[in-house]
Amino acid sequence: MKEKYIHILCIVLTLGYGGLVAFLYAAEPRSLEEFTTKARSAVENIATKGTVVIGTYEVDAAKFNEGLAAFREDRFPAARDMFERADPEKRDARTQFYIAYSYYRQGWGRVSNDDTLFQLGLEAAERVRMLDPDFRSDDPDLQMKTPVEIRTELEEGLTVTADDFNPLRIFRERK
Repeated sequence: MKEKYIHILCIVLTLGYGGLVAFLYAAEPRSLEEFTTKARSAVENIATKGTVVIGTYEVDAAKFNEGLAAFREDRFPAARDMFERADPEKRDARTQFYIAYSYYRQGWGRVSNDDTLFQLGLEAAERVRMLDPDFRSDDPDLQMKTPVEIRTELEEGLTVTADDFNPLRIFRERK
């Protein structure tokens, strides 16, 4: 073997070992099982960031469809979890729209609304607006089609008005 190849091999091994030490220091795994879990998530994260950098980022269609099925069954935390797994970089307007809508639907109440969920929904609606200002949902089952409509409903739910004390409020319908 040539001396040049031995030097290259030693440099590669040294860099690999240094990368392993840096990963162990950053991840701080407590067991071998936790090490493999953290290593897998780190590799997935690096792969996702790589697809973003080279411009080939796409939403995981299978996870999105699972999230959509959970959304239609009113299992909103599970739906959001699947939507977030489908779009880990938060770069798809449609996925972020469903996340905002799920916060609205879960936080909506006949008597009062959950301000924490509504605030999270506002943040997701703002992400949709920033990703695609002209976004419009093509889902016929949804009453609100744009992030502006969701944002308006969420902001109205967060403000306290005289209408909040109207006893007929319990007959209103969720969108």
